[in-house]
Amino acid sequence: MAGISLTKVEETAPALVSLYKSAGVSLTKHGLSGQRAAVYLVVDYSGSMKPYYKDGSVQALADRVLGLSAHLDDDGTVPVVFFSTDIDAVTDIALDNHQGRVEKIVAGLGHMGKTSYHLAMDAVIDHYLDSGSEAPALVVFQTDGGPINKLAAERYLCKAAKLPLFWQFIGFGDPDSKQFEFLRKLDELPVPQQRVVDNAGFFHAGSQPRRVSDAELYDRIVGDFPQWLTAARERGIVR
Repeated sequence: MAGISLTKVEETAPALVSLYKSAGVSLTKHGLSGQRAAVYLVVDYSGSMKPYYKDGSVQALADRVLGLSAHLDDDGTVPVVFFSTDIDAVTDIALDNHQGRVEKIVAGLGHMGKTSYHLAMDAVIDHYLDSGSEAPALVVFQTDGGPINKLAAERYLCKAAKLPLFWQFIGFGDPDSKQFEFLRKLDELPVPQQRVVDNAGFFHAGSQPRRVSDAELYDRIVGDFPQWLTAARERGIVR
């Protein structure tokens, strides 16, 4: 059973119905039908992200993540962390107020800074631990470049491997850019030498992320989640 029924989505967020259906197909395909998970969205608010806020790519990603979350969770809300040099906001996007929500949040934020992954990861870990949730969490982490502090980002990811959190990184921008070498490296960090389980995935959504079909995006977001769930259960990280 989905966390939230189709009828409820039709009533509260009619614009998300097709996303909800598409997410359901992907989850079934990857053996995740009926799986419960907390879903987080982390969004890059660095200066180079301006065009993606302007053309609606960030709002589109938030809507797609919300459509997925409605299957995995039953509260109709996705906690969202906006980050740049520091944490710009920890807020949420809900089924009943998703339209134009990114624009509203961003209107209240200050200067777009640089890229501190580890602070964003820290904010997610704190939120998850404070929530008291016993469900595993799927963290969709969007960025358009590497972090200012690579060592800190790597350390956080390795430490977080002991928690029931899976980090799915999504790159916006030129696929050939050297900016993403670090994320490819994070994705491949050795197990068990550096982390107890492989707790991260990475894929590139290109410089026009809205053009990635819903079906492909969902397949990429949830593709590595089942293997992580299995490994995390075997290690007692996920109950």
